[in-house]
Amino acid sequence: MIILFLKLFYTFFKIGLFGFGGGYAMISMIQGEVVTRYGWLSTSDFTDIIALSQMTPGPIGINSATYVGYVAVVNGGYSHAMGILGSAIATFSVVLPSFILMILISRFFLKYQRHPAVEAVFSGLRPGVVGLLAAAALVLMNGENFGTEHTQQIVSAILFIAVFIASYRYKANPIMLIIGCGILGYLIY
Repeated sequence: MIILFLKLFYTFFKIGLFGFGGGYAMISMIQGEVVTRYGWLSTSDFTDIIALSQMTPGPIGINSATYVGYVAVVNGGYSHAMGILGSAIATFSVVLPSFILMILISRFFLKYQRHPAVEAVFSGLRPGVVGLLAAAALVLMNGENFGTEHTQQIVSAILFIAVFIASYRYKANPIMLIIGCGILGYLIY
């Protein structure tokens, strides 16, 4: 059990340390670790966790860590109480690098934020963040999200395009879009 907790801590500390760009940029990193590397979750379970993380309040990376920590421990054959401990460890470890870095950097950033070297670093990080966000979008374009049958895929693609247009062009309320998509998904499938 201790080894599982140490692996959770190490994995989410690493994700928190290198997950520039926020939670969406972390999705592909989280999937690579918890699904591909350690096999703590199936692709279907991971997709469900991402959906839940997006719907619940709070940052998606932290919510994902919380859910993954719990599910990994419970799927490992341990009790729900140990699952809660796994959840706490994963959540703490994904936040810890940012906390440490913010304390260290905040003192120097205000003084050197206009320095050419600092501006160059941030200019280099921006394309990397866009790439991580694109990777997260590609990770979520799978059979679990768009269905496995041809008609499900067409309906899912139409729904995706409609929600994108409603959100981007008409600035529709995201909560109403989530509720509407949930109702449509229930009625259609």
